[in-house]
Amino acid sequence: MPMMPKRQFLKAGLAAALPLALWRCAGVPGVAADTADVPRSALDLLWDQADAIERDLARTSFPARTFSVTDFAAHTGKQDDLNTARHNRAAFQRAIDACHQAGGGRVLVRAGVWPCGALTLKSNVELHLQQDAVLAFHPALELYLPLVFTRWEGMELMGYQPLIYAFGAENIGLTGNGKIDGGGSNSSWWPWKGQWKHTPWPVDNTKVQHAGRDLLMQWIEQGKPVAERVLPQNFLRPPLFQAYQCQRVLVEGLTLQNSPFWVMNPVLSEDVIIRRVTVVSHGPNSDGCDPESCRRVLIEHCLFDTGDDCIALKSGRNADGRRLNRPVEQVLIQDCTMKAGHGGVVIGSEISGGAKHIFARRLLMSSPDLDRGLRIKTNALRGGLIDTVALRDIVIGEVKDVIVVNYFYEEGRAGAFLPTVRNIFVHNLQVDKAQRLFELRGFPEAQIGPLQLSSVQVNCQSIGVLEAVGQLDCKQVLVNGKPWHWQG
Repeated sequence: MPMMPKRQFLKAGLAAALPLALWRCAGVPGVAADTADVPRSALDLLWDQADAIERDLARTSFPARTFSVTDFAAHTGKQDDLNTARHNRAAFQRAIDACHQAGGGRVLVRAGVWPCGALTLKSNVELHLQQDAVLAFHPALELYLPLVFTRWEGMELMGYQPLIYAFGAENIGLTGNGKIDGGGSNSSWWPWKGQWKHTPWPVDNTKVQHAGRDLLMQWIEQGKPVAERVLPQNFLRPPLFQAYQCQRVLVEGLTLQNSPFWVMNPVLSEDVIIRRVTVVSHGPNSDGCDPESCRRVLIEHCLFDTGDDCIALKSGRNADGRRLNRPVEQVLIQDCTMKAGHGGVVIGSEISGGAKHIFARRLLMSSPDLDRGLRIKTNALRGGLIDTVALRDIVIGEVKDVIVVNYFYEEGRAGAFLPTVRNIFVHNLQVDKAQRLFELRGFPEAQIGPLQLSSVQVNCQSIGVLEAVGQLDCKQVLVNGKPWHWQG
């Protein structure tokens, strides 16, 4: 997908934001602004839980010490300069280590282009990129070794080090007004996907992810110890940022682009804040933010323009997810804009550990390249309990499918772990243009619901698909200007 010029991109974003602001004041046209028919006490109680997540999050705090990377011999250069990337990887890491050993503070990256390799953040360290600073990761594989304990598509293994990585750390930050470029392109990292969409790269079938992915999936079903999960040939791309088993994590202010794989991926972490981050990454599997098996997560004031899901909440794949048995929970998403992507707010498909108490409000979604608004994807191999998901005050300009709950993703019925999706609430939703309102596909023995829609207005070509839906309650729902009720 060609990159939109910055001025045009910002102009489009501002134009899209204005209707959201006006709509917040005016309400959904054609739908009564009051909620007399909605159990307000129940709604209030539900959204009190969202407010509690924001209130109770533990915040980061860093000592007033500054460690400039130039004091540790780092220097600017060209992104494709491997020697400078090798040098800077060591220099940046020395600065991080010194900051950590001193009790914490800020590692400062000034304006300029800084070629680099994988870095490890440590407790009480804030890596801060000033305006016009670009941390530019070189794709040479030597820069992502040694292998580390990581998770790839919900499966633990010893894999390439994520570009910025933390393991078991507390009080860490990745902040500033600069940019981080992951180095993904049609010639590096992304071709390991193999065939993808229009596949704008030559495919070398000896250097694609499929065999390694299949072997890793076999290992997790066999219960192979994680320390022994070392692929003989590894073509599994690392994420741009992964905080693994960390507490108090902050990512703020930055622009993240061209990630090899998922962009932000906190795993088994608590008290995570993602704020005012712009994600522009149109490569394969370029999910914007994928919290996995995390507790207390706040994602706010972000813009996502991605090649895959904008935000996808996860909790492990198949046997690995059930072994750890840790849901993603207490997540609040608010005041964000979603442009291109497979889905705006997504749960799954790596959801075997479950998801509960997920909240999203005041979101703007719109793009002819946005496939779905709310998407829940699972199957009978993943299983998982998804309970209490609430969205409100959502404006969608253009989207293909508005609400998707699909039990037939990938392997479909080929498993013994029935998914459960229940207590889904959507309130105050406006959709200007959609192909389908629903794709709801459950199993007869594991039906979807309850699902409640209230104060909703959608303009769409068709209602879509509703299969094995147990309960769908509609209050003040207009479809193409006419009241609509489910006749199931």
